[in-house]
Amino acid sequence: MDGQSTSQRVKRTQRDYSLAFKLQVIYEVEKGQLTWKQAQSKYEIQGNSTVLVWLRKHGSLDWQNEHPMKGRVTPQTQIRELEKKLKRLEMKNEILEKTIEIADEKLGTDIRKKYLELLSKASGQQPDEGSPSA
Repeated sequence: MDGQSTSQRVKRTQRDYSLAFKLQVIYEVEKGQLTWKQAQSKYEIQGNSTVLVWLRKHGSLDWQNEHPMKGRVTPQTQIRELEKKLKRLEMKNEILEKTIEIADEKLGTDIRKKYLELLSKASGQQPDEGSPSA
């Protein structure tokens, strides 16, 4: 074999990449279509940090971070965080409801009824007969 087979990889240099090519790679990475590592593999870019250099030089995002993709929140993580937040808010609501009940008992008032009347006047609606204060 003469070593010049067409399937053999040719080592490319930085000068081989046109600005249009670099911008296309940057576009795909910044839109989230590829990670910088995937772009490096897909386009057979041989330098380990070449794509990162392009992103820092020509990109519109902040690529100074060593691991730019680590800050992304996965849908599963976002769901877990929202579920925790919902649980906290439900507990807070339960505490507030209990506080209102205790205040009503101690002070002999009906805070919910007064609040619902004010709220309905502000919104222009009639108080709901099936509300918790009824």
